[in-house]
Amino acid sequence: MEGMGQSAEFGKFLKAMRSRLKPEDAGLPGTSGARRVPGLRREEIARLADVSTDYYTRLEQGRNIHPSRAVLDSVARALRLDSSEQAHMMDLLENCAESQRSPIPAQGVRPALRQLLGAVGDVPALVLGRRSDVLAGNPLAFLLFADFPSMPAGERNLTRWLMLDPRARELFPDWKAVAAEAVGALRGDVGRHPNDAQANQLVGELAVHSEHFRQWWAGHRVAAPSAGSIRLRHPVVGDLELDFENLVLPEDPDQVLRIFSAKPGSPSADSLTLLGSFGAGIEDVASTAARPAVQLPHEPG
Repeated sequence: MEGMGQSAEFGKFLKAMRSRLKPEDAGLPGTSGARRVPGLRREEIARLADVSTDYYTRLEQGRNIHPSRAVLDSVARALRLDSSEQAHMMDLLENCAESQRSPIPAQGVRPALRQLLGAVGDVPALVLGRRSDVLAGNPLAFLLFADFPSMPAGERNLTRWLMLDPRARELFPDWKAVAAEAVGALRGDVGRHPNDAQANQLVGELAVHSEHFRQWWAGHRVAAPSAGSIRLRHPVVGDLELDFENLVLPEDPDQVLRIFSAKPGSPSADSLTLLGSFGAGIEDVASTAARPAVQLPHEPG
């Protein structure tokens, strides 16, 4: 693809995706003995992608070559990438070029969006920005998860809270699945913005303090859920089962409005109503949402 830069991260991603495959996953005959390395061999992926082994090897080694879209599609099929993983592969190629290095602008929340958060006050809602920064939310969301507005600016980040706050592990019975998905979403964000110094600092902090994060990050898993469900064990209202929808905002595709809801008439719906009654004295959502967008601290320059 004309003008594309190559990166070591692209090669690492291909290698990680290759290592997770078994011969039978790709329709190849199994082997009787153990392989020296996990996953398929480079020559096997090359054959499945209909490219030479030398060419595929140069891709994995991060050589400065420019594969066509047809070749990339063939490699994606050979590696059995899903749509999120294929998009991440393209991001790694398109966004890592030296010529595209530029400052990452700060994010803000539009007043109309803060009004919307107030209008959906009977269900939890958050606005998440790059790096899963918590940019805004309504009181019910902060009662349900954590009091993000009271945290220092550099700590108002959903993935950081999930990985480092012990209360997050207590809140989610399926903590590993929830946290791993958050790490996968962060991986996708870093692929779109590889030169975001605040994201790189966040990754470094989590790698230092969390063994789970180190393992999941090394696996190069990518996640971009548009919807899903979660289970919670809330210390005040007990067990809840909630659905969520991620709505990408057209004014800023790096912002997502995440809205949680419970099935009408369910015990979880009653629990949300009860939880909301405890938040009657919480400050107005507009003043909460108007706090500055999360900025992870970093050295100037």
